[in-house]
Amino acid sequence: MKKTLTITFALLASLIINAQESISLSLEQAIDYALKNSYSAINANRDIDIAKKQKWETTTIGLPQISATVDYQNWIKQQVSLIPAEFFGGVEGEFSEVAFGTKQNISATATLNQLIFDGSYIVGLQSAKVYLQISENSLEKTELSIREAVINAYGNVLLSEESIEILKNNIISVEKTLNETNEMYKNGFTEEEDVEQLKITLASIKSNLSRTVRLTKLAYQMLNITLGIDIKTNTTLTDKLNDLAQKSSEYDFLAQSFNIEDHIDYKIAKNTERSNELLVKLEQSKALPSLSAFVNFGYAGYGQNFDFLKKEQQWFDSSLFGVSLNVPIFSSLGRSASTQQAKIELDKAKTNLTQTQQNLMLNLESAKTEYNFNIEELETSKQNLALANRIEKKQQIKYVEGISSSFELAEAQRQLYSMQQNYLQAMLNVIASKATLDNALNKPLN
Repeated sequence: MKKTLTITFALLASLIINAQESISLSLEQAIDYALKNSYSAINANRDIDIAKKQKWETTTIGLPQISATVDYQNWIKQQVSLIPAEFFGGVEGEFSEVAFGTKQNISATATLNQLIFDGSYIVGLQSAKVYLQISENSLEKTELSIREAVINAYGNVLLSEESIEILKNNIISVEKTLNETNEMYKNGFTEEEDVEQLKITLASIKSNLSRTVRLTKLAYQMLNITLGIDIKTNTTLTDKLNDLAQKSSEYDFLAQSFNIEDHIDYKIAKNTERSNELLVKLEQSKALPSLSAFVNFGYAGYGQNFDFLKKEQQWFDSSLFGVSLNVPIFSSLGRSASTQQAKIELDKAKTNLTQTQQNLMLNLESAKTEYNFNIEELETSKQNLALANRIEKKQQIKYVEGISSSFELAEAQRQLYSMQQNYLQAMLNVIASKATLDNALNKPLN
């Protein structure tokens, strides 16, 4: 019975492991998965956690700080002081050697420090908040990049898979023509050159198929890395290239609103400007006085021997309260130079913000133009593919009837194969340009 349970458990574990090594995803599922599990998304979330911890670290500077110290001293040879001998009834002008204090002493002190006012601390709190916002903006920027990367990687896999299917069909078609031509050659109805030409075409397609199969494996591995899973995972894609291209080509970007201040790149540039404003305030705050206070309380014990653990040991307590005021007076214009540098950096940040606004508008217009071009190119490629199909079929008929040569058939086939790849690439370009346009509009996948 125990052996049976062990075998059953092993089989279940094996099934779980195999399930974990396979994954089936649509494009939207792939994007959702990558937003949670991709390496860049994980680290972007960690950056936010770091920013939160740093914000709290900065906050604690203005909160009470308690520290404790324990000091133990054992004079191996006590320090000797010289005092006039007449103090002890000795000869005037002579000195007596005296060792002050006990050979061993121990003290323990606890100190509470409290910052009362410091301009740098106030600016630091504001900076920590801005730093957190920058980290959150970075996460949003990362998510947009992840979306586009997943779309491109997903599309490349679909393109490779579609290419494999087309090449396999082309091989079947050419092999059929080759067999028919070979029979015609055996019966003396065609020349050997026609057979050889078809063999060349077939060998070229098979070589292209072999290369495409290898590239497809790499495309899957690239997709897995983008998703944040092991490259050996068996990934299955449920969407089709044609369906995604059709959906992307129906995108009505004119109906999409665009507020430049909501764009993540603008937010990042704006926060950079805000950060530089705080740097100016920080340099200016260094001219303000700072005020802090402290309270400490301690015990001290003394003796010639280490008797501090005995009940008879006498302990002496002490306490102290103090206030420290630090007033900057003159820095030889060092603070002024630092403030001027910070102001120049602020001016640069403002200029970069203006440039970012212009670039965002340009990128949007460029993305719209590229998207429209790819939509038109997709339609043109579709028409060209249909035309190339008709031409190739006509050449097949002509060739069988002896009207057309093998070279004319091969040329028609090469044209067909080229149009097939152009059409696949056109579909992928529409999908990719849609993703680029989404980024330019600061929109997620629709």
